[in-house]
Amino acid sequence: MANTAYPPSYYAASANAAPARPVLQETLETDVCVVGAGYTGLSSALHLLEQGFRVVVVEAAKVGFGASGRNGGQIVNSYSRDIDVIERTVGKRQAELLGAMAFEGGRIIRERVARYNIDCDLKDGGVFAALTSKQMGHLESQKRLWERYGHTQLELMDQRRIREVVACDQYVGGMLDMSGGHIHPLNLALGEAAAVESLGGRIFEQTPATRIDRGPNPVVHTPHGQVKAKFVIVAGNAYLGNLVPELSAKSMPCGTQVVTTEPLDDELAHSLLPQDYCVEDCNYLLDYYRLTRDKRLIFGGGVVYGARDPANIEAIIRPKMLRAFPQLKNVKIDFAWTGNFLLTLSRLPQVGRIGDSIYYSQGCSGHGVTYTHLAGKVLAEALRGQAERFDAFAALPHYPFPGGHALRVPLSALGAWYYSLRDKLGV
Repeated sequence: MANTAYPPSYYAASANAAPARPVLQETLETDVCVVGAGYTGLSSALHLLEQGFRVVVVEAAKVGFGASGRNGGQIVNSYSRDIDVIERTVGKRQAELLGAMAFEGGRIIRERVARYNIDCDLKDGGVFAALTSKQMGHLESQKRLWERYGHTQLELMDQRRIREVVACDQYVGGMLDMSGGHIHPLNLALGEAAAVESLGGRIFEQTPATRIDRGPNPVVHTPHGQVKAKFVIVAGNAYLGNLVPELSAKSMPCGTQVVTTEPLDDELAHSLLPQDYCVEDCNYLLDYYRLTRDKRLIFGGGVVYGARDPANIEAIIRPKMLRAFPQLKNVKIDFAWTGNFLLTLSRLPQVGRIGDSIYYSQGCSGHGVTYTHLAGKVLAEALRGQAERFDAFAALPHYPFPGGHALRVPLSALGAWYYSLRDKLGV
């Protein structure tokens, strides 16, 4: 039996109270069975319930156990590959649809927090920090690109201006996105789960899906029960395993590491991030950080291809943190954890349908907090017969990793080494 307790994260230690949810031990009939109680599954369930569908969610561990409850907590707009890449990959019409959706996920999060009164430390303002003039040039073109799609809450920052929002002398400039921001990610998931249940949805924890009978009337089997449904939404992402074999060939779980300091005194915390914005740098293997409600610094970065858990997370992340903030050299790390996200070769999400009744969304490639909330809305639309936005995602081309399962990890790590070397050299 896999370990289904939350990892020893700051989020788990500071989570809001949540009810113990039952294990499924019967046969249920419903309109939609959602596999996975992370953001994709919860967002799907909530949108469907609001439209009058009956929904059952089965979760192998606990609500928000995977990436949804352990990520950096940053609301970052667009996708892991930006709209200009999508424009070059697909036709103009499809790119316009995807571009129009690129900023919707953050709006959905804010709407959920307001409508369902979710206590998750929501703060506005996210900074993209440039370490080189080349990265600054990229931010300038990104601002023009995003504004072309109607996204206007952006401010370019020169070296003097970025020092007003983050006490790090590495940066030559940056861009502030006031529609970005940050949240306590596990508390957001727990609040969304409570919202699902308030509308009559049922969530079963410690209830892994072991098999899906396909066909016009799919059945999701679990160790002690089953769910008969008209539709199934597969939302397991990096924690799906081999439940749907055709989905695992074109994706790879990757690990990322996060640490949280002891509480900082008010003066030090305020000096690091005076406006309480979150920050991510513009490197290929980027670092990201923000303050918590109780004035700790959460700092994450690095990727472990193939999702092995490193032996000493602090040894990986602390040097990165001290490069950004040498003033923290005597500060203790209270929490360190790792979590998996699902990477695709294109870095774009995989969305589609198997037969007529099984829908899926996966592969956010490290950009999942906003995308997953959009995905839930798009999947719910498709089940209601409004498939234009779903089809725009479903038509994105996807390819297996070169070398199959055996070589995808070393080849991806080699590619990442190449790009991180370019970052270091500033080319």
